[in-house]
Amino acid sequence: QVQLVESGGGLVQPGGSLRLSCAASGSIFSIYAMGWYRQAPGKQRELVAQISRGGSTNYADSVKGRFTISRDNAKNTVYLQMNSLRPEDTAVYYCNARIRPKRWLSERDYWGQGTQVTVSS
Repeated sequence: QVQLVESGGGLVQPGGSLRLSCAASGSIFSIYAMGWYRQAPGKQRELVAQISRGGSTNYADSVKGRFTISRDNAKNTVYLQMNSLRPEDTAVYYCNARIRPKRWLSERDYWGQGTQVTVSS
């Protein structure tokens, strides 16, 4: 069984920073792309940032230059450094990872439980 556990959310003032972490654990043969999505009240879930196993990244236009995604393959962990936070960044942030749990099984997407990020003065 695979689990993704997120940490690092909270309340921060506009212009502040937060760092989210997401660790994958359990039965894991291989991890492919990892990423962060967010969902604000009344809105659809959207991709924030994604990183390939080799380190290639892509970002939503709204966070380019402010957020940085990284990963530690040895720790099965992905990070999201969020700087210059704005009120419109307020949302529940979800970790996502494409994982093959066993060599003989197909890869599939797994999701974390979500962590709240609130940007407010």
